[in-house]
Amino acid sequence: MAREIILDVETTGIDPRSGHRVIELACVELEDYLPTGATFHQLIHPDRDIDPEAERVHGISLASLEGKPRFHHPEVADAFLEFVGDAVLIAHNAPFDRGFVNHELSLAKRTIIAEARWIDTLPMARKKFPGMYNSLDALCKRFKISLIDREKHGALIDCRLLAQVYLELCGGKERALDLTPAQMKTAVSLAAGSTAYGVRPRPLAMRSTPEERAAHEAFIASTLKDKAVWLKV
Repeated sequence: MAREIILDVETTGIDPRSGHRVIELACVELEDYLPTGATFHQLIHPDRDIDPEAERVHGISLASLEGKPRFHHPEVADAFLEFVGDAVLIAHNAPFDRGFVNHELSLAKRTIIAEARWIDTLPMARKKFPGMYNSLDALCKRFKISLIDREKHGALIDCRLLAQVYLELCGGKERALDLTPAQMKTAVSLAAGSTAYGVRPRPLAMRSTPEERAAHEAFIASTLKDKAVWLKV
C-alpha cells in the first residue's frame, strides 16, 4: 500500500528568509489515499514575534506558545522525521510549506526533505479547474466538504480537509477500476465498437419445449410461409 503524508504549517509570517518561523506543524497519514487515523501535531515556540496579519489568519498568539518546545528539540524535529519516514509529503502550495520545514530542519541541523518527495495539490487543482479560485476553502466548497469545524486556519484541521480534497483531486472514492489486463482488452475492444465477443464457454440452455418449437414451425409453414423473417435468419 502507498503511504503518503498530508502536511501543513502555520508560521509567524510569510518568508523564512526574513527570519520567520514555524509555530504549528501537523501531519496526517494516508494509506492508498485514505487517512489511517495516525497524526503528528505540535505547537512550537518561535523565539520571535508573530506578525499581526499572520495571527489574524491562524489565531495563534505568542503568549499561547509559552512553554512549548522549540523546533530543534527532539520531541519536534526527531519525532516529525520519524513520523514522516520515507513517505511522500503532500501540501497545498507546497513550496511555502517545504520552504519553512526545510529551513527549520536546517537550523536544527537535521537532513532536509528533497523537493522530489513533495506533491503540490495547488497545480493539481489548477489543472482540474483552470481559471477558478483554488484555495483550500474554495476546493472544500466545490467538493462539498464541510468547513463547520474551521473558524480559523489551523495546521491539523487543514491537513484533514486537504486529505479529503486530495482524494477528490485523484478521482474520488471510485478513482480506480482495477481492471485486469484481460478486462482492459475487452473494455478497449468495446470502446472501439468491436462485436467479436467470442464463444460463450457455457451455452445457455434451451428455454422452449420440443412441443412449442414444433408448433412454431407449423405456424410459420401454414400462415407466414415464405414471408417469415425466421427463414431469412
